[in-house]
Amino acid sequence: MSEYDYIIVGAGSAGCVLANRLTVSRRHRVLLLEAGGSDRRFWITMPIGYGKSFYDARVNWKYLTESDPGTLGRISYWPRGKVLGGSSSINAMVYVRGQREDFDDWAALGNHGWGWQDVLPYFKKSEDNARGADAYRSTGGPLRVSDTSAEVHPLCQVYIQAALEAGLAFNDDFNGATQEGVGLYQILTRNGRRESSATAYLRPAMRRANLRVETMAQATRILFEDRQAVGVEYAQGGVRKSVRCRGEVLLACGAINSPQLLQLSGVGPAALLKPFGIDIVADQPAVGANLQDHLAVDYFFRSRKPTLNNLLRPWWGKLLVGAQYFVQRRGPLSLSVNQGGGFIRTSPELKRPNMQLYFSPVSYIKSPPGERPLMSPDPYPGFLMSASPCRPTSRGYLQIRSADPFGAPSIHPNYFSTEYDMAEMLAGVKFIRRLAATPAMSGLIAEELQPGPSVRSEEDLVHDIRQRCGTVFHPVGTCRMGPDPVCAVVDPTLKIHGLAGLRVVDASIFPAVTSGNTNAPTIMVGEKGADLILKDAR
Repeated sequence: MSEYDYIIVGAGSAGCVLANRLTVSRRHRVLLLEAGGSDRRFWITMPIGYGKSFYDARVNWKYLTESDPGTLGRISYWPRGKVLGGSSSINAMVYVRGQREDFDDWAALGNHGWGWQDVLPYFKKSEDNARGADAYRSTGGPLRVSDTSAEVHPLCQVYIQAALEAGLAFNDDFNGATQEGVGLYQILTRNGRRESSATAYLRPAMRRANLRVETMAQATRILFEDRQAVGVEYAQGGVRKSVRCRGEVLLACGAINSPQLLQLSGVGPAALLKPFGIDIVADQPAVGANLQDHLAVDYFFRSRKPTLNNLLRPWWGKLLVGAQYFVQRRGPLSLSVNQGGGFIRTSPELKRPNMQLYFSPVSYIKSPPGERPLMSPDPYPGFLMSASPCRPTSRGYLQIRSADPFGAPSIHPNYFSTEYDMAEMLAGVKFIRRLAATPAMSGLIAEELQPGPSVRSEEDLVHDIRQRCGTVFHPVGTCRMGPDPVCAVVDPTLKIHGLAGLRVVDASIFPAVTSGNTNAPTIMVGEKGADLILKDAR
């Protein structure tokens, strides 16, 4: 049986960071296990191609939640990356760190070392910002953060003007001194290609002799001797294999797969695991609990002026933007469709932004069910505006259905299980309507297509929210970090309470979801986690 200093399970946003940082010194022998395959696929490399990866089982776990009362019994589709780079290889590439208060809140919950001043150096360490360095931003790191201002659709400026008319401030950098305001999103691309955790961190590390990467290798169980993790069992090519670990097993499988693997290995709620015949290693009730996610509602509009629909829909437009991309690595295919937006306070009494906004100069309201045709949008000029509450208070959970490691877990989001969350979403959609009524935006809008002008009363707005809202694909929190083993899974050093040789280093450790997109803070967790591991090794 092969033996390593560290076994990393999951080559996602944080796992690729670990693989790089733990092998720099060449002192440690590291194995990285990834259930999916290579990220060297055209639709992954081309930024707007993520619409093609949205339902592709070759790179995507394609999870489904349980029927959820808060969304009128609907089942939500949760794509998660099953490929080198994980969800950073199939996401919309928006780079948002979160608010400084998010991390100060983490520290206030008993997580010493995770306040804003503690984590800022790791954000900066990871980053190569196209705009240069300052007190908050950095250059020279592995991860290229690109400026989109020269490439976005002209209607983004109309959106920004409308926001100014609505009393909002312009913000040139959501990751700078303050998050508040409206502007253009920075994205993770390099020379017109997607910049994932795999391209930024893993590919350079794969040249090192002390890193071994196994793809199509799904972990099925963590191996324990008493309460010490000593290895991992995995399946590859229909064969079960085992590897041993001299140092630590590091779970970086994400907010779904990390708690699932722990439960399959006997770490989780004993009452859940015993009926499946799983030997209990540690009765940990918090494994799989504290599930959080961001929801958004899209408002679709027909435009009086051309949008990306006019360019991406006809065959000649596809030919034009395709030629521009292949020759220059520029144009709409080099971007995300999430181009404008920002962070606002829906009430002046609030101390910090509570709502994230999106503007996309494209619409796909008429797309066939089950498709996300970013390059075949609606056959008329259209666009969408979205609102997403930053810090929902609803908490869900996930749990295995059986001892079968290849079965999907049961996911219960519990959306809108608090009145606060519905009040927040209501405030968000009312602001969209307010934005639509500004002189700049009303001059652009020919018609509100969805939900439509007939949806006006608060009762109708609530029903529409429940009927149409959707995940922004930010699940976190299922292996929560905290000092109390009753309600947390890992301690502030990311070690699992009561066990040795085992840590979790991914988005599942978030005590509370951050304000905005979660990929950047997950990469930060990978950076800080690697430092904690190397500190112990020294």
